[in-house]
Amino acid sequence: MWIDIVFSGGGVKGFAFVGALDVLEQSGYQFKRAAGTSAGAIVAALLAAGYSSAEMKRVMEQLNPDRLLEAPDRIVFPFYKWFKIYFKMGLYSGDSLEKWLVKLLSAKGIANFSDLPEGSLKIIVSDVSKGKMVVFPDDLKEYGMDPGSFSVARAVRMSAGLPFFFEPISLFDGNGERSLMVDGGILSNFPLWIFDTENELPVRPFIGLQTLGREPYAESPRKIKNAADLFHGLFTAMREAHDEKTIEKLKGSNIVFIPVDKVNTKDFQISRSERERLFKIGAEETGRFLKKWSY
Repeated sequence: MWIDIVFSGGGVKGFAFVGALDVLEQSGYQFKRAAGTSAGAIVAALLAAGYSSAEMKRVMEQLNPDRLLEAPDRIVFPFYKWFKIYFKMGLYSGDSLEKWLVKLLSAKGIANFSDLPEGSLKIIVSDVSKGKMVVFPDDLKEYGMDPGSFSVARAVRMSAGLPFFFEPISLFDGNGERSLMVDGGILSNFPLWIFDTENELPVRPFIGLQTLGREPYAESPRKIKNAADLFHGLFTAMREAHDEKTIEKLKGSNIVFIPVDKVNTKDFQISRSERERLFKIGAEETGRFLKKWSY
């Protein structure tokens, strides 16, 4: 059965998505369209390129996530780190991440969006210069670019560009004005809305996979005791505000919530045993979901 699928952001927690895909594939589901933000954009792109869950698992097992961070930038001096953040707006360039994506996608014959079936992949990016959310490849026309000729790996790198961790990527429109592109999760961390139709039945069933560090959209407020808690609360509110309406409407029917509360989003030294644990959590939660899913 053909379905559409949406992946949330979540950094290295995204290893759980591969386990979820494994169960979905074994249950006979195939994927017509995929969308994602940040880490979810990586999985969505690989899926659209033709990677099976088994192939993705092999890639993830062999991956040393720490190598996606450029070694020369691993500076221990705090002053230099602040220097990098202030002038480069990120500790790491993200070049290694993009090269890794190029290699994986090219193995399936994918370079640009025109190499994919039309409409099969949607990537969420945040344009912080214009203060708006961007959907690639659709919105590239607004920047005077041909959507089909844009690099899939570059779009995913933009979506995964965690602010202050990775440097933002510049995109120039037809008038020469520069926009800085960063993590899509800043404005929409779980773009379930992208395949939802307000008053009509969707073209086909769709499922959203979301990694969570707490109870899904709990009513009880966060405890904010200091400035760090306040910043985290503000950042989370920005990420969730745009998606909340759609999630509230669909959370009982279309969303697989994957609890991964003990995993740090930026833990690029995650162990292989922890990856396997995430894979199993994703598989188990998806199995539970499918037992009660009615579409």
